Amino acid sequence: MLTTMSTSPDSPAHIGIVGAGQLARMTLQAAIPLGLRLRLLAERPDDGAALIAPDVLLGLPNDPEALLDFARGCEVVTFDHELVPPPCLDALIAAGTCLRPSAATMRLAQDKSAQRRVFAELGLPVPPFQVLSRESDLAEVIKSLGSPLVLKAARGGYDGRGVWIVDGADNLRARFKELTASGIELIAERWVRIERELAILIARRPGGQTAVYPLVETVQVEGICREVILPAPVSPGLAAEAEEIARTIAEASDVVGILAVELFLAGGRLIVNEIATRPHNSGHYSIEGCVTSQFEQHLRAILDWPLGATAPTAPAVVTVNILGGPTGGDPFAALPCALGLEGTHVHLYGKGARPGRKLGHVTVCASGVEQARRQARKAAELLSGAPIPGEVAT
Repeated sequence: MLTTMSTSPDSPAHIGIVGAGQLARMTLQAAIPLGLRLRLLAERPDDGAALIAPDVLLGLPNDPEALLDFARGCEVVTFDHELVPPPCLDALIAAGTCLRPSAATMRLAQDKSAQRRVFAELGLPVPPFQVLSRESDLAEVIKSLGSPLVLKAARGGYDGRGVWIVDGADNLRARFKELTASGIELIAERWVRIERELAILIARRPGGQTAVYPLVETVQVEGICREVILPAPVSPGLAAEAEEIARTIAEASDVVGILAVELFLAGGRLIVNEIATRPHNSGHYSIEGCVTSQFEQHLRAILDWPLGATAPTAPAVVTVNILGGPTGGDPFAALPCALGLEGTHVHLYGKGARPGRKLGHVTVCASGVEQARRQARKAAELLSGAPIPGEVAT
């Protein structure tokens, strides 16, 4: 069932976004100076982007009727999440909808087992892995991948969800039974000792023009990205290798829009973790930290417009995510104090506060990483009401 909340004129929307979370909210902000009109498909009227968008329709991303009604009149439809089932994507294509990224690209982004197979075939560095479909596979998995190993949900995992470290054959068997009984498809990977987690963004137009953003370090705490640091503390050679990996995946997946590639640095080597074919948490720094933000770039790419420059606007840029503190306090109450810190750029997502929920982010551009990181963490701590884990060098 589709319900409209539109308050805009009767002329058709130019771009449709399936999803109305913080990614759609920041994309909407990037569209305003370009004079673009966006239509959003929101699950709830209080979704972050639905609160500020003039053209919102309410409906579920797995409802074919809602999707088809939403897409009518849109020149192009894009996504702020990967939760649209493949049959719904196929129905949109059959109705003549222009999807960017395409249904085929979205399927790859939705399926981690497919990503592993494709990347291995491309000769990209991936951890040894095996798709788990039967309990009889488990002994061979332990033999070939060792223990401990990493179990991943093939679909639907994010922010640390859908990932389990399992040690020993008995624990593996118990976890396999528990998860498969819930209908979760699994892949197993060899556990690697991660030195750093990294990410790189690339934008691509339909004709193949690309624009690559600088490599960044992502600092993860309990599976959730807490900080993004530019520049990543790696050698120029590794940064160039990461860019080549991103270009290879962008071309092979035929992506249109922003592609985020998550990487591990392990044993001095890069390993591809997974991808996202949409604006990504690792690119929020680009709003203030690059000449062209990832959100504007995504819009340019899906409209087949010339891509913008990706150069950093400062020698160092750090973004710290604001998570709800243990008391569940609203960060808005501390906003004046955070804005009083020189050089801080605060983005709140319009979400109701609760402990551990991602409520916004802070970005600081500075002459050095430690200066930017210290200031961004201080502002984020004020807003969340809780200290950020980890130390900053003095």
